[in-house]
Amino acid sequence: MGKKGPKVVKKGKKKRKPKKSSERWKKYKIDGGKAQPTAKFCPRCGPGIFLAESKNRWFCGRCHYTEFKSREQKEEKTEEKK
Repeated sequence: MGKKGPKVVKKGKKKRKPKKSSERWKKYKIDGGKAQPTAKFCPRCGPGIFLAESKNRWFCGRCHYTEFKSREQKEEKTEEKK
């Protein structure tokens, strides 16, 4: 049973990992000089916090609110892509 050496303590700041930007400007559409949001806002957090959209639900990353899509909404989305 050998002894382990002393623990090495790293000093200094940790390196910052690069994060992907939120790209909020892509969630608005400009109509006649006014910006209209194209994505849904979170009903709990209020305006300014968008819901992330996946193929079967909307999700808020801040408060974890989840709203599931109905079959009609899923079909509309697939028709728009075609």
